[in-house]
Amino acid sequence: MIHAISGDGYFLQQIGASGFTGMVHSVFTHALNIQSEANGEIFTLATKAMDNAPNTLIIDLDTLGNLHIHQHDRVSVQHDQLLIEDKVQIAIQTATRWQCQLPIFPTDQTCLKTNVVTVKQFIDLHGKSGGMKRSNSSISEFEAETSRLLQQRTSLLREELMNQRFDHFQSYAIDLVGLGPGLTPSGDDFLVGLFAIIHLENSPCNIYKRLCESAINMMKPLTNAISYTTLKKAANGQVRESICLLIYSILYGTEADSIQALRKVLAIGSSSGTDIALGLISGLEANIKLGG
Repeated sequence: MIHAISGDGYFLQQIGASGFTGMVHSVFTHALNIQSEANGEIFTLATKAMDNAPNTLIIDLDTLGNLHIHQHDRVSVQHDQLLIEDKVQIAIQTATRWQCQLPIFPTDQTCLKTNVVTVKQFIDLHGKSGGMKRSNSSISEFEAETSRLLQQRTSLLREELMNQRFDHFQSYAIDLVGLGPGLTPSGDDFLVGLFAIIHLENSPCNIYKRLCESAINMMKPLTNAISYTTLKKAANGQVRESICLLIYSILYGTEADSIQALRKVLAIGSSSGTDIALGLISGLEANIKLGG
């Protein structure tokens, strides 16, 4: 028996309904993805090394490598337990309920303006290249073209935000979906960060909130199921705990707080954390400009 430590409220609600069924979609060292039979949505079991996130249950394990779980193994719920075939039983009752709560955009932007500069400089020095951040090493023609397109399309989207234009916001955002390397492509990760900022209450960019939410269905065929689920949650203001902490630290914390929180986000995936952080920065810079 494995005990759950914490879980996203929506995932716990799905499990509590007892009708949840699915199949193992993919297995990694610290995360196991389950695809719901009902709607194809991705849910994740994560080890203690991971932070809370939408559709995620943190379980009391250091690694998933010894469970002998395979793709297409059946997942079901019985008596408050999540079962994977006859291999694993996860007790749900021990889980603390977690819910993403984005901070409110501040009226005083003093900390924000200072921290944005500090965080941007740190990303320039220590962020991982290969996605949104250009690589200084030799790359293939394909990688160079992908990098060019990422820069071009994010610039168009930033200009739309900075000038409070709405006509092309959705099409520019959609053009980024599925673009770039990684299990979650760089363009998707950038949008996750940007969408989180757009959903901040009192944020000047909050006027784009409905456009994010309405564009998400058009994004589904353009990327993989794991990345789409993350995008869909972000388009509705739901992101992982470390991202929430970074946003809060930039808005209200010290420079040291911001860098400490940034380090945790930069550790996500290969270049995913860097791509997400750059999406956050783009959104925050737009807010600063629009907020005057």
